[in-house]
Amino acid sequence: MRKIFVILLVLAVLVLSACAPGSGKFTDAEPANFLHGIWHGWIAPFTLIVSLFKRVIRIYETVNTGWWYDFGYYIAVIAGFGSLSLLRGRKRRSSDRDNH
Repeated sequence: MRKIFVILLVLAVLVLSACAPGSGKFTDAEPANFLHGIWHGWIAPFTLIVSLFKRVIRIYETVNTGWWYDFGYYIAVIAGFGSLSLLRGRKRRSSDRDNH
């Protein structure tokens, strides 16, 4: 079971790094747009790790459409990380109530 998990994890990292910001996929003629911003925001934690080993991979695509890309990126980052912190806060508050 552990072997399967490691294999799936490696495959997931490879797939995610293929569409990561800074991969050279985007040009001035075809910059990253709003939907790419959402995707890059969702995979930001993974691309941060990959960027430690591959210098061309970044967590943010600099060749983008501007405000719309930024908006999609931040929506995904806030939705992903913000919802995790809300869940942790709810669990903590409910366990505090149980202890009193």
